This record gives sequence, structure tokens and C-alpha cells, in this order.
Amino acid sequence: MTEAEKPYGLLSETSTIAETRNPARQRNLPPQAAFDWLREGWHDFMIQPGLSLTYGVVVFLITAFLWWTLVASGWDFVLLPAIAGYMIVAPILAMGLYEKSRALEEGERPTLGSMLLVRPRAGAQVFFTGLLLCLLMLLWMRAAVIIYALFFGVRPFPGFESVPTMLVTTLTGWAMLIVGIVVGGLFASFAFAVSVFSIPMLLDRRTDALTAMGTSMAMVWNNFTPMIAWGAIVLALFAVSVVTGFIGFIVIFPLLGHATWHAYRAMS
Repeated sequence: MTEAEKPYGLLSETSTIAETRNPARQRNLPPQAAFDWLREGWHDFMIQPGLSLTYGVVVFLITAFLWWTLVASGWDFVLLPAIAGYMIVAPILAMGLYEKSRALEEGERPTLGSMLLVRPRAGAQVFFTGLLLCLLMLLWMRAAVIIYALFFGVRPFPGFESVPTMLVTTLTGWAMLIVGIVVGGLFASFAFAVSVFSIPMLLDRRTDALTAMGTSMAMVWNNFTPMIAWGAIVLALFAVSVVTGFIGFIVIFPLLGHATWHAYRAMS
């Protein structure tokens, strides 16, 4: 039986054993490796930059549409947690960027069609992973609403213009802010660990979703210091995109997508 013909269960078992023996999982890369990934990502960006920019425009339009939909539907009270939760599902949206970097790595010529209609080697497993990440995002958004209700009661959202005053001028606001940061940090840390490498892995290998997510967490744990640096870089660039009204996504999202592929390659 060839590797391609093995069922997922058997393949996952053998893959897990091989990965356990693979010293690459224990590389303990230096913190500056995160900047190397960013530089390599920029290199991929500048090869046929029109493809990456077009992909960034598509992501920007999707983000702007979702933002407008929430506001128009009167769901503005979930905008802030939705922005934070966006980072949970971002690896799914970046799959086309991983595909471009993979094609360049293998000497192929990427096309916009191949980036928008990606055919991952793991097949439908990537959709299962995406579903789990979406459920995690919805769980975080619900938790954020509950935290707000616990501190301010069940009352209408006062609007964004009142949020700064509400949070920083009252003890209740400070308490909610601290609890929200702690809870949100736990959600973000878990989501980052299970998703940052699982989506590139499902594109690159024929494995199952749970194995990919578990391996991603192991990669992050075994290279904790550079991943902290990488997480800080991602958070800072994401904040720049939000401050610019998501226009920054046109360049920043493709850059981070390409760089994430190189981070995955450095540990696999």
C-alpha cells in the first residue's frame, strides 16, 4: 500500500510516530528567526506582486463587507470581539498565500486561479479545521458578550463613542477590561497555537485535522521564544491594519501569509 493510498487513520498514526522522532520538532529556533520569516515572506510577495496584492484586496473587501454587515444589522456591540476573533480564522483565509509560496518553493509558476481555488493535499480535512476555528471564534464572541453583561448588566450597547469613557473612567470598566484581556488572551493563545501551522500542514501533507492541530501546538511549544516574537509581530501588524480601516490588509495580510509559510517550513 502506497502512502497516498493509506486511510487517514493509519496515515495519522504513522505520521505522528515519524514526527515524534523528527528532531526538527525540537529545533528551539532563536527569537530573530521571526524576522527571517518576515523577510522571506516579503521576498515571496515581491515575486509576481500583483497576485499577492489582488489577494490582499479580496481579503480587504471581505473584511469591509463583514464589518458593514454587522453595523447595518445592529450588531455593533460585537465588533470589538469580532476584530479580535478575526485573527482566529485568518489562517484559513491565507491558504491561497501559502499556495503561492509553496509553488515558488517547488519552482512552479503560481496563478491567481490556483491561489483562489486551492486544492490542499489533506482534502476535506481543511474544511473541518476551518469549522473548528469558526466555532472557536463564535465561542470567543459569546464569551465577550457575557463578560460585558456580567460587569454592566443586560443593557443596550452605548456606542463606540462612549466605550473609552466607560472603560477607563470607572472601576467597573477597568475590571471588565482586565478580565476581558485575560480571557481573550487565553482564547487567542490557544487559537494561535492550533492554527498557525495546521493550515499550511493540511495544504502540504495528507493528514487529518486533529493531527495537524496537535502538531501545530507542539511546534509552537517546542519553539516558544521565536513564536512569542512572531505572535508579537503579527499582533502589531494586525493593529496597523485595523487602525488604517483594514486598508493595510492589502499589503500586510499577504506579507504575513507568505511569512507564515516560511515559519512552517523552518519547523517541518
